[in-house]
Amino acid sequence: MKKFALFALAAILMLVGCKQKTETVQAQEPQEGAAVYLTKDISPEGLLNIYKALGVEAKGRVAIKMSTGEGSNPNYLKPELIRLLVEAVDGTIVECNTAYSSGPGNEQDDRNSSANHWKVIERHGFTPLFKVDIMDEEGEMQIPVQDTKHLKYDIVGSHIANYDFMIALNHFKGHPMGGYGGALKNLSIGCASQNGKAYIHSAGKMEKLDMAKLWTPEFVGDQDGFLESMAAAAQAVTDYFQKKEGIIYISVMNNMSIDCDCVDHPEPVKLEDYGILASTDPVALDQACVDIINQQKVTATNDPTDLLSRIDQQHGVHTIEWAEKIGLGTRKYHIINIDK
Repeated sequence: MKKFALFALAAILMLVGCKQKTETVQAQEPQEGAAVYLTKDISPEGLLNIYKALGVEAKGRVAIKMSTGEGSNPNYLKPELIRLLVEAVDGTIVECNTAYSSGPGNEQDDRNSSANHWKVIERHGFTPLFKVDIMDEEGEMQIPVQDTKHLKYDIVGSHIANYDFMIALNHFKGHPMGGYGGALKNLSIGCASQNGKAYIHSAGKMEKLDMAKLWTPEFVGDQDGFLESMAAAAQAVTDYFQKKEGIIYISVMNNMSIDCDCVDHPEPVKLEDYGILASTDPVALDQACVDIINQQKVTATNDPTDLLSRIDQQHGVHTIEWAEKIGLGTRKYHIINIDK
């Protein structure tokens, strides 16, 4: 009788335990869309923490694609901010040369030749601390695109073949032509060789850079075609690394001018710093950053008006729309605050 009572008690306890476990699982409703991680801590530690929060280990030869900034631009991501992350993954900062000059009298700020580009990279403090690679310094290569509406392929710096994993480390801000600059621009224009940049900007009309024609209406008159070409090229780079060891995306929302880090003398920053976001989905990441700007309220120290106007004027959100349409990612996301 005592044995029966003990068995009965054990059975009841097991049922209670199972019921509690089931109820706990049922209470965890799945969140919609891609996970976008957020920290308000814009510091070396904050950047390293959000990389770790993604739970994706950078393996093999790691390329950290970021802009080291035009010569007299003060808004680029600084070496002291990125140092812990770069050291943790033993990464190499990678760049490509630009398809433009800074104009007469500003030759010392140009990045349209490797010789000048190296001078700016050194002046901005990267070469003393990190391995740095100008990926198109010794040529270019073609990689496949899924979306062939405008591009037959993507033209990138040939040194991209030297890397197994990419961290797209983006500085979120405005952009004169794209409306905004984030993950999709960093992957597309950022990884493109000079010819590749001309190919994307002209929506597939110019495969070899011709400065006399590049900025004429004949070659840059199709704004949506340019934005769609950026999305296609971004997908090409993502596909390239997903077939190797992988790729992740981190966006820092600080020093947000309406102008890109590629502008030599950008417009003043009117937005307060916000935080660092990261995702395994570049479309969700860019959408989250744009949404954050849309949600900003105008105060004495924070005014999103100009940046929102530029995004609207350049139809910048279409890059995100097209990237989702061609299957690069989703615009649906949920924020996970790692500070809580």
